[in-house]
Amino acid sequence: MKKLFIGGLPYSFGDDALSALFADCGNVESAVIIKDRMTGRSKGFGFVEMSSEAEAEKAISMFNGQEVEGRRLNVSIARPMTEGPRR
Repeated sequence: MKKLFIGGLPYSFGDDALSALFADCGNVESAVIIKDRMTGRSKGFGFVEMSSEAEAEKAISMFNGQEVEGRRLNVSIARPMTEGPRR
């Protein structure tokens, strides 16, 4: 499985909409929109896990730079979270 970072998502998107968008690229294992803890509103980015590296590469080439609901998507391989000071 390969995890992708998806930035520039429309704020109206939920997990299901994100999963449906990337289903054209292959089997979506999981799709999660990151939400603000206080308000519950989308932060405009999320993560999608694809079944294979080939599907992940297809998703990057298909969606990186594409416009969805007036926002330009930024799709890349997710980097591991680094330990840093808590805000």
